[in-house]
Amino acid sequence: MFGGLAFLINGNMSVAASGQGGILVRVDPEHSAALVGDTAAYPMEMRGRAMPGWLRVDTKDLTADEALREWVDRGVGYARLLPPK
Repeated sequence: MFGGLAFLINGNMSVAASGQGGILVRVDPEHSAALVGDTAAYPMEMRGRAMPGWLRVDTKDLTADEALREWVDRGVGYARLLPPK
């Protein structure tokens, strides 16, 4: 769907390696704006529309293992809260 390698938790996408570089991270839509304001993440867009609950993080912002781990933990943590598919 997003053109990259995706990681699923109970059938729900949590994190995807973007075909454009960087990663896509699934987060609680209610926390998206705060994360965009406080981190290097920005809203993911598909066909010109922002996708609520999905953030893009560029490769340059993931060079430290801890930075990548933090985003993966966010995505996995949220996907675990969703009902299995």
